[in-house]
Amino acid sequence: MKKKLGDFTGLAKNYSLYRPSYCPLVCKAILGLVDKNNNEIDFVDVGAGTGIWTRMINHAGLNSTVAIEPNDDMRKHGILDSQKTNITWVNGSGENTTLNDNSADLLSMASSFHWVDFEKAIKEFSRVLRPGGFFTAVWNPRHIECNPLLVEIEEKLYEIAPHIKRVSSGNSDFTDTLTERLKNADVFSDAIYLEGFHTIKQTPEEYLGVWWSVNDIRAQAGEDKFIQFMAFVEEKTSNLDFIETTYKTRAWLARVR
Repeated sequence: MKKKLGDFTGLAKNYSLYRPSYCPLVCKAILGLVDKNNNEIDFVDVGAGTGIWTRMINHAGLNSTVAIEPNDDMRKHGILDSQKTNITWVNGSGENTTLNDNSADLLSMASSFHWVDFEKAIKEFSRVLRPGGFFTAVWNPRHIECNPLLVEIEEKLYEIAPHIKRVSSGNSDFTDTLTERLKNADVFSDAIYLEGFHTIKQTPEEYLGVWWSVNDIRAQAGEDKFIQFMAFVEEKTSNLDFIETTYKTRAWLARVR
C-alpha cells in the first residue's frame, strides 16, 4: 500500500512497540524551566502519536496531562499504552487543539512540529498557553556517527533512493532555521535550544521495527525501494545480538508573552 507523506495509519503498532524514548535529562531540563512545581503544571502534548514523550513528561507527577492526536490509529495505540496513567486523549491538531484559552503551562510537539502549519500552530499554542508558559518542539534523531554500521545503513538508503529528503528526522531544513523563526515570532518573548544524548541497545527486531514505523522515507522512496532497503538492513543486522544506537534529543523552547 502506497504511503502518504505524514499519514501514520498502519504504522502505529510498530511506532508503539519500537520507537525509543527521549533523553531523560532533556525532559528534566524542560520541566525545570517552567516556573511552577511539577505538581502544579498543566501539560499538553500536541501530535502526541502513541504517547512516548507524553508519558515521559507526565511521569514527573504533573497536575494534568492532555494528549492531542489527529490520527485515529496512533491515538488508539496511545490510549492503550497510557491505560495506567491519568493522561486525557483528545482528537485535535496543531492548528486546532480544541482546548480552552490559557489552560496550559507547557505545550509540546515531539517529532511532529514539522507536520503542521507553523504560523497557525504557534498562534493556537499562544492561545492555549498561559502568559509565561512554554512551547517546546522536540525531536529524537539517531546520532549515527557513533556507530559505523548505522553510517553504512544510512549510505545504503541514499544509494537506493537518492532523491529522498529527510522531513521528520530532527536534522532537516525545518530545524535548521527553527531557532530564528521562534525568536522572531510575535507571540514569543525568547527562545532557547537544548540537546542531550542517550545510547540504547536494540535487538535486530527492535531496530528494524523503528525503520518500519517511519513515514517520510517510505512515502518518498516508494514501497518497492523501501522494501529493498529494509531487506539490506535485515541482512546487516540479523546475526547481531544487539545494535547500539545513540540518539540525540533536540529541543527548542519558546516562552509565550
